[in-house]
Amino acid sequence: MNLKNKFYTVLFIALVAFTANAQYKIREYVPADKILYDQIESMDKVFFDAYNSCDLKKQESIYSDTIEFFHDKAGLINSKSEIIIGTKNNICGKVTRYIIPGSIEVYPIHNYGAVEIGFHRFYNNQEPDAESKPSKFIIIWKKENENWTITKVVSLH
Repeated sequence: MNLKNKFYTVLFIALVAFTANAQYKIREYVPADKILYDQIESMDKVFFDAYNSCDLKKQESIYSDTIEFFHDKAGLINSKSEIIIGTKNNICGKVTRYIIPGSIEVYPIHNYGAVEIGFHRFYNNQEPDAESKPSKFIIIWKKENENWTITKVVSLH
């Protein structure tokens, strides 16, 4: 195949790929349900205010008794008491969580609740020079009798 034919072949492949991708453009996030979005954003704030202030009782009341916490480095924890003890020993007075403004997305889960996806940063005052990189999280919220609980967390660093 000569150079001219190679050029046209590459150009054709690029054009096909571009056309195919144009059909699947990622759209800017707009909440499907603004009321639900506001509720979950508010619950995120309530939970992480308790996290940042070490209000373990409040955190415990928001975690479901059947919590599953998936951490990319620590693995799965499915014991509410283990999570609370770990928070007390490793987080309280040491780590602060900040949400990345504008990063939260909320999607309804029919007959269950909602999934929250976003980015946050953690600052560890025990390591003041450590870089705090944004990390992704996913929280599954369940609504029962007007109360929201966290049933699953996926924490990715």
